[in-house]
Amino acid sequence: MKLIAGLGNPGRGYANNRHNVGFMCLNYFAKKQGIRFDKKRGKARIGIGEVAGTKVALARPQTYVNLSGQSVCLLVKKFDINLNDLLVIHDDLDLPLGKIRIRQGGGSAGHKGVNSITTELGSQDFIRIRVGIGRPSVTGGSAEIGEADIIAYVLSDFTREEKQPITQAITRVSEAVLCILTEGLTGAMNKYN
Repeated sequence: MKLIAGLGNPGRGYANNRHNVGFMCLNYFAKKQGIRFDKKRGKARIGIGEVAGTKVALARPQTYVNLSGQSVCLLVKKFDINLNDLLVIHDDLDLPLGKIRIRQGGGSAGHKGVNSITTELGSQDFIRIRVGIGRPSVTGGSAEIGEADIIAYVLSDFTREEKQPITQAITRVSEAVLCILTEGLTGAMNKYN
């Protein structure tokens, strides 16, 4: 079984935030595959199904992004998931808007949800699909973007101008997940990175 977790914050108020692009991608993938999030397990909303002959558990942790590791770790244990079979989809400030990158292992680049997962699992060796949301621009004569600016940015909604590139990215992530399931990680990295 593969566990695919999309990171985001629960609740309508966060639904269209940049930080919720992991939820958006997973929702789109689930809809395309006919999987419904009809169960609550491991502090997550989950949907279980079969995609391209592979059993999958799709999970939207309900712990808020920064504590995603609590949920992911519970689900890894519950479903006895090998870390090579864990895929995490999350937003990334360091990638341009709408770009995606697939990799296994590596650091978190400051993403608190990925930090939480790494801490709880005691390993970085899981697959990630990073979805670029870009960085906030410097305004008001400030030379630097502070932590408060980053928080405000990731918790704000995509603008009208950003909707098209992010919608295209969500579609590409869905295709990339399917590619990982059918052709493996290397094939997907060659095709989508």
